Amino acid sequence: MSPESIIVIGQQALVITALLAAPLLLSALAAGLVIGMFQAATQINEMTLSFIPKLLVLGAALYVGSGWMLKVIVGYSESLIRSIPALIG
Repeated sequence: MSPESIIVIGQQALVITALLAAPLLLSALAAGLVIGMFQAATQINEMTLSFIPKLLVLGAALYVGSGWMLKVIVGYSESLIRSIPALIG
């Protein structure tokens, strides 16, 4: 197992992690932006107002994207497991 193969595996893992986290982070960002604009327009300074809508948006994003996320992580895991013999010998 060469250092180059370890670096490639690490890079692939980081890319997969970013791909899986991006939809959830972007949906939370969009929800926070909309809620922040609403709070600024109405001058409501309640800190807990944004928690429930963000939680609902994250739940919806997870529900919609969970099939794709599962396919991505299973595909990466399968390719990693299949490459074990080549990495060892």
